[in-house]
Amino acid sequence: MSIPTSADFVVIGAGIHGLSTAWHLGERLSKSGKEASIVVLDKNSIGAGASGIACGVIRNNYFQPAMRELMAHSVGVWESDPKGFSYHPVGYLQISCEKMRTDVASIFEQQMAIGYESEFIEGTDKADTYMRGLFSDWRAQGITSVLHEKRGGFANNMASLRGLAKKAESVGAQIFSGVTVIGMKSSNGSAAIESVVTDQGIIQCGQVVVATGPWVRDFWDMLNLPKKINIHVSETEVHKDVDMWRYWQLEEGVLDVDPGFLTTNDGKLPPVIHVDTDATLYSSVDGSIVTEDMWGIYYKPDTNFGGIQGGAMPYKVKTPVAEVQIDPYGPDSAEFIASDYFAYMWCSALAHCHKRFDGMTSKYRKKPSGGIGCFTPDNFPVFDRFCENAYVVADSNHGYKMIGIGALVAEELLGAESTLLKPFRFDRFKSGELHPVSSSPFPWS
Repeated sequence: MSIPTSADFVVIGAGIHGLSTAWHLGERLSKSGKEASIVVLDKNSIGAGASGIACGVIRNNYFQPAMRELMAHSVGVWESDPKGFSYHPVGYLQISCEKMRTDVASIFEQQMAIGYESEFIEGTDKADTYMRGLFSDWRAQGITSVLHEKRGGFANNMASLRGLAKKAESVGAQIFSGVTVIGMKSSNGSAAIESVVTDQGIIQCGQVVVATGPWVRDFWDMLNLPKKINIHVSETEVHKDVDMWRYWQLEEGVLDVDPGFLTTNDGKLPPVIHVDTDATLYSSVDGSIVTEDMWGIYYKPDTNFGGIQGGAMPYKVKTPVAEVQIDPYGPDSAEFIASDYFAYMWCSALAHCHKRFDGMTSKYRKKPSGGIGCFTPDNFPVFDRFCENAYVVADSNHGYKMIGIGALVAEELLGAESTLLKPFRFDRFKSGELHPVSSSPFPWS
């Protein structure tokens, strides 16, 4: 099918944000009785980027109030069609050491304030008793709090994207795979984007949505936006010439055991488990010290991955941002895949938490996994309009779980302003209205 020569809305990227935006945009236009053409372009295919390899965890566990409210909205979208999105509402456990207890207590209080159901357990003995009530072999050390989110869980990545694509097409959006965007054009001295240039022709456009995940760096350049910015931390403190983008290597993998190997004491599918601790981590192979620094992991049984799937803290990519080779992406990359150290650390961490994982390092699936994420300077998203009619969805790798962003972007494309997206404008770096930082070892928490 040939691409059209014009469209009212051109959405670049057929991942979670692009497809969600197209679906919600078409739905709102249909309900209002308005007619408009929506075109989604992807240089490969649906879910060929970060969304398609995402572990699929869906949570509200954020120290930042704006992120917490945004995620509560997205969880509601996941809950609107669990079957269509292949969503498993098993809940989420944030299990933490003393260093994080105050932060997590704040998260719980603010979840209660917005009506997001969760339970908070404090104190070493109470936390241990609570976890043993779920898993009889629980044995993690140094844990002083457990936040149990009763909502959230995980979804199967490609199944959910196919569900989104079906919804988008049902309201008139056209999805074109194998179409590479190579530029954007303006004319007559206007800043507005007049057309999107592809390898298969030019599409005149009314509005453009850039929802390209790790490739946002390249589209930012196409829009002639600044590669370096100044960040105002306070009236007197300014960080100058900071790279607008940086890449982090995402460490994830699979333990090759039956997913039923990890169930609760009553034989049920457990919540997604996330552990952050400063307890010394010892090797489950030879007992040597793996790390004495703070560490964190997450994991879940998942039939989609065919085992126990999860990850650990990412690490910064040292290559200068302009030189990072994004393609081939994910497991196809020879450079940006999970390290051998990750497998060693993650399997040892699983054994630190549960006796059942003793001696399981050999079960780690020796198959390329992981990928890279493109982050903003403060590691939180930018959702904003540039060049008058180009809307950039830069999720800073918070992406897959935020299925509801598309609904809010659709509102803004049609003229409304979203209060949930407002804290994520680009001008926060200039105004100093930055998001608070937690004690978590993960940059996105």
